[in-house]
Amino acid sequence: MPLYTSQSLKIYNSLSGEKESFNPIHEGNVGMYVCGPTVYSNVHLGNVRTFMSFDVIFRYFLHLDYKVRYVRNITDVGHIVDDVDEGEDKIAKKARLEQLEPMEVVQRYTVDFHEILKAFNFLPPSIEPTATGHIIEQIEIIKKIIDTGIGYEANGSVYFDVVKYNETNNYGVLSGRNIEDMLANTRDLDGQSDKRNPQDFALWKKAEPQHIMRWPSPWSDGFPGWHLECTAMSTKYLGNHFDIHGGGMDLKFPHHECEIAQNEACTGQSPVNYWMHANMLTLNGKKMAKSTGNNILPGEILSGDNNILSKAFSASVTRFFMLQAHYRSILDFSDDAIVAAEKGYKRLMEAVDALSGISASHTSSIDIASWKQLCYDAMNDDFNTPILIAQLFEAVRYVNLLKEGKETISEGDLKTFTTAINAFVFDVLGLSDEKAADSNNDKLDGVINMLIGMRNQARADKNFALSDQIRDQLIGLGIQLKDGKEGTSFSL
Repeated sequence: MPLYTSQSLKIYNSLSGEKESFNPIHEGNVGMYVCGPTVYSNVHLGNVRTFMSFDVIFRYFLHLDYKVRYVRNITDVGHIVDDVDEGEDKIAKKARLEQLEPMEVVQRYTVDFHEILKAFNFLPPSIEPTATGHIIEQIEIIKKIIDTGIGYEANGSVYFDVVKYNETNNYGVLSGRNIEDMLANTRDLDGQSDKRNPQDFALWKKAEPQHIMRWPSPWSDGFPGWHLECTAMSTKYLGNHFDIHGGGMDLKFPHHECEIAQNEACTGQSPVNYWMHANMLTLNGKKMAKSTGNNILPGEILSGDNNILSKAFSASVTRFFMLQAHYRSILDFSDDAIVAAEKGYKRLMEAVDALSGISASHTSSIDIASWKQLCYDAMNDDFNTPILIAQLFEAVRYVNLLKEGKETISEGDLKTFTTAINAFVFDVLGLSDEKAADSNNDKLDGVINMLIGMRNQARADKNFALSDQIRDQLIGLGIQLKDGKEGTSFSL
């Protein structure tokens, strides 16, 4: 039987403001869409925390034996500076400032995004679509919205009529905002004369002559609105009605609110059963901002090249630090906090390593089954990683008592205990045992140096065929040898 049949998972739904039992649309399957990065700058630590939250959620669904289609997009066009409908596209602005083609900007920062997430041991999503790869789908959705009478064209741009939509629907259902209050508190701004109402948002923007990112459409050469891409890509890969839509808390309004409106205008139904939002990360008690210097990039944590932390910290320690707070809670990053996290991480890994040295007894004095279910209870309670970590430290206590001979454990319980700890630490939380990895690296170095010695001996014996064979087979494994005056060195 799949594991999910024995576990009762509850998820906090931003739409209802309550924890709700998770019941997928299709039994045994989960469709999850998460708003990805706008790739115009290096991924920042707050982004990493948001995507890490959904990485753990993805991992837990897989652990429960669900078949998961996880879609996380790349925004490479349409995201206007300051998140409004007027002004420059963020990527086009970066391209202009750096005198690059927009797709050079996209490529540079998409590569950075992937490298950082790989360093932090993220699982890749099932599908990672781009906004520019789905222009046709976005145009088709605009046509449908126009046909309903909710979308309207004005001077080559197309807007979504929020007031007309709200006559039969509820614009503000996710954020809890009232359309009348929004209209009353909004001044008409310069450049918004094409809109019928101040709250209307762009579905398609006519490109100004200087705008370098543009596509032909029935209305103008232009580009899609930011909100539209997620509607197009989520429905294409997950259907008009799917299980989970996630993102940062800052996306709840207007981005996710507009997504709901677009979907309902097209399909007549709410697109998502569970809306999930991860909270923000602060630095030394203040909002992270490049403009104030209160900012640190993930790579700067790993390298130690910063003026905020006392030393470099590994990706696993940083990951462990972030998972000590619930994904819906604000988390403050500081040197003291990550130093403490490093100590806790090392304690946990020492206990995991010590498990292999524990001997089984005939009976158990520890209730392993109850402890294991408490771990599941933590994750089943809206993916509560801090409570899971507390249970893992209870396991650390058990390990120490077993080592000291103060408790006993049967062979069956020891196997269950070991399997569960490894599953929660490595598979669900996504941590890595860096000590074990370093040990493996040392072993690899030793093997390669032994082969270098054999190759050197073959060359001294003028057995060049064997020498070349060793070199070529190492190259085939991705290990490059380099002969120099000081001897032979290698690189991976």
